[in-house]
Parts: sequence; structure tokens; C-alpha cells
Amino acid sequence: METEPCEEFDPAAKPTKPEVEEAITEPADDDNHTELPCGSAEEGQELHGEEQAEAESCTGESQSSDIRKPSDPEQCGDTACKEQRKLQNTNSWKTVRFQEPSMDDDVLEIDSSAESLFPEYVTEEWTSSTFEELFGADDWLDITEDRLLRKKLVKSGAPDALIPVWGQEVSVKMQCVLEDRTVVEKDTKLVFVIGEGDVNQALEECVMSMQKREITLLLADSQCAYGLLGREPDIPSWAPLLYQLQLLDFREKLDPLTLPVADRIRIGNQKRERGNFHFQREEYSMAARAYSMALDVLTTRSRDGGNGGVKTEEEEVRDYRVKCLNNLATVQIKLEQYQEALSSSREVLTLEPNNVKSLFRAGKLLSDMGEYKEAMEVLKRALKLEPTTKAIHAELSKLVRRQSGGKGTQEWISKPAAMLGDNITPFLIPSKKKPSGISWKFILGALVVALGSLVTSLILTARN
Repeated sequence: METEPCEEFDPAAKPTKPEVEEAITEPADDDNHTELPCGSAEEGQELHGEEQAEAESCTGESQSSDIRKPSDPEQCGDTACKEQRKLQNTNSWKTVRFQEPSMDDDVLEIDSSAESLFPEYVTEEWTSSTFEELFGADDWLDITEDRLLRKKLVKSGAPDALIPVWGQEVSVKMQCVLEDRTVVEKDTKLVFVIGEGDVNQALEECVMSMQKREITLLLADSQCAYGLLGREPDIPSWAPLLYQLQLLDFREKLDPLTLPVADRIRIGNQKRERGNFHFQREEYSMAARAYSMALDVLTTRSRDGGNGGVKTEEEEVRDYRVKCLNNLATVQIKLEQYQEALSSSREVLTLEPNNVKSLFRAGKLLSDMGEYKEAMEVLKRALKLEPTTKAIHAELSKLVRRQSGGKGTQEWISKPAAMLGDNITPFLIPSKKKPSGISWKFILGALVVALGSLVTSLILTARN
């Protein structure tokens, strides 16, 4: 499930980020996003962020603080279903690989061997030159004005050939090494769409300077690759990279809605994983973009208006949409897009009405926005589904305080699951604060003092 981060909410003002995130901060991925914590333990393993879900459900999911390897969504169930889907595994660096719909070949695991994909073009620059020498070499061309990306032509492409542009789909043969020549990326046919964030900036920029069949060396500063965070476990922080690339082909991007449903599921899932990758790195805008693109693909509708899939495919698409929407809502909260997060949560509930994670998040957002009546209804639904979750009780208690104007006249009292009902009145008890006004004990004491003074005055008068 998922998570977020506290200050009392002013109904007249826009909800603050800490307020909304108080019980919803979620880690980045799908079903492992946990929102409702069980005591101090947090659940959810997807959108991992700084503040893990303060409200994570006790459903047995486990949450980590990053998305090193997002768990696969719920499986179809049996081996036959897995074989039917043939979902393509993405590579370790979360590069999206768009396989031709007609291709049935299994996807090979990433090849990290030292064997070159270009044995006839093994140059000194590829094998032994230091990166400092290459950044300063005169026979290298600057792809960007800041000299962070440089290339050297190894083999020319087709004469007068066009070069790919933004939004087109390209396929490249690629290998990549660190300065010590450790192989960290290798692919005989990597397919991606320029501008959709499927690969790093270095690859996108370079292919837009290449002709078909061209082979080139690409030297990328870390700022155009994996930067400060690097990429665990193989690329260190601030590591420059050296690529050897060949542009195999390029074409206009295919309309996803013309593809078979199984291919849409595969592509959508890869986009979702890319979103998880960005969430882990706290690149929230890019994560939101990846999840949105995944949702555009994850549909059983076709351009001809047909159903386009059997029931099992429809269910699988729905499950993936729920995961993406939950992830997207979490990212939107990180970006302080609270209305958008509420809309995403409501869309989840149209697909899966008993999704506790979305019920809790929606209730929390509604409460922070001052929509107390609807928030109460939504949180009560969440409580019925998970009556032992402390975070829901905590949010209901806060909501009751807000409804009473923060004066503490009532408070939410947690009760055993067996006692829960539709009416929350039995769980609201009067505050233990004593009523305001003058105490009868105080009045009686004052009368005693006054009477004593009068008696003393009479005695003194009699003596005189």
C-alpha cells in the first residue's frame, strides 16, 4: 500500500503537506504501498519515501524505505496464466523494452559479461583510455553545450539518412561500462520512445544525433546518467559512463490501443516500474508522469470500441490500474496536488470499493479539506474492513476533534471489533473535563468565612 506525513488543519485554508501526509505517506509501488500502519510497523513496499505510511494496514504486507526491486503485482494464479501473459521482464536498470506484438520469444536476462557486442570495433577509447582524457579529447563531438555529453563516431550511418526525433520509437544495440570497464548495461535490442523517460537523458540525447546503422561511442557525465544516487548495486554515486551504441532502426510510436491486451499489460507494467524507480529517487514529477502513461496504456478498450480482451485480461488490467492509481495518488500528495490525489483515490474505489488503502487516504484528504461528513463516512467504511488498524482510529479521533471545533468536547474511543456497528455515537463519550462555573464548595466556604467574620464582630462589640 502506501504512505504520507502534523498540524491542525484550518478548514478555510488549503491543507498543508505535513497535514495530508500525516497518515498517508506511502512507499512507491503497487500493492505493497501501505498506508495503514500496524502500530509502529509500516507496511507497503512500493512507493518508498522518507515518511513511510503512518497509516498502514495490518494485511501482512511489508514495507521498505526504497524500491530496490519492486515486488511483482499479484500473479495471475497458475502457471498457465503466466505462460499466457509472457510478461517481459525489465532489466535491472528499469529500462522499458517494447517488444513487437508479434514476437513470442522469451526475453533474455541482462548480459553483464565482458564480451563485446561490437567485437570488430574495439577501440583504445573503449578499452583503456581514462574518462578525463576522453572529456578533453579534440576528436570527440559535444552533444550538449555544457560538454557533459560527448560522442565519437566509430562507423558512419547510411548516407543522407534521417535522424530520429522527439516522440519516435527507436531500437538500439547498446553496451555500457564504468571507468574501470565494469559492464553495467548491455542489450542487443533496446527499444524505447524518445522523451518518455524510459531511459536516462544521455541515451535520449545521443540517439537524436545518430543516423540509422551508425555506431558511436558516448561519454556521459553522471549528471546526464544516474547522478548523486547512482544505481544500486552496480553504478556508484556521481559515476560517468561510457556507452557504445548502434542505432538499429526508428519509427513513429505505435498507438498502444491498437496492440493486444497482453502487450498493453506488459508495457503498462513496465511504465509502472519506471515510476517506482523515480519515486525511490524522490523524482516525484517523473514518477507521476510514468504512472500516468501506464494508466493510458492499461485499458481493455480498443480504437474500434471493442472489448479487446477476455475476462481474465480485464481483471488483470483492473488490478494493474488499481496499483498505478494508488501509486499516483501517493506521488500527487508528495507534490501537494491534493485534489488530484483525491480524484485518483476515488477512481480506485470505483474499481475496488473495499480498497482500505484508498478509503483511508480519501478519508484523510477529505478531513484535511474540511469535508467532515463525507470523511466520516469514508473512514467508517475503512474501519469496518480493518477494525484493528490503529491509524484509522487515530484519524477518526482527529476528525471528531475537528468537528467539535477543537475544544475536546468529544473524542473517538476505540472499541473491540465485535462491538462495531453502523452508528458511531456509542464510541463518542463526553469529555472528562469538569464543567465551567462557580463550584458549590467555593460558595459554601465563602458563606462560612462571612458568618465567622460576623460572629467575631458581634463579640468584639459586646466586650466594648
